[in-house]
Amino acid sequence: MAFVITAPCKEEKSGECVDVCPVDCIEEGKDMFYIDPSICIDCGACEAVCPVEAIYYEEDLIEEDQPYVEKAKEFFGQK
Repeated sequence: MAFVITAPCKEEKSGECVDVCPVDCIEEGKDMFYIDPSICIDCGACEAVCPVEAIYYEEDLIEEDQPYVEKAKEFFGQK
């Protein structure tokens, strides 16, 4: 997985990231958007347009945001 959407998306859920993704790897869930780790090509377009700075490269996540990696995998049925 390259990019991960974190907690600020839960409150905003604005969707600019979906519009700029060249491979359509971002899907809307009940409470936030999720990036499909098997489709993401690491381009960073989503990170650049997120108005609430909710998208981070996985290796740059702080410890409290680590659960969002698993949430994305679960959303897309991956382990």
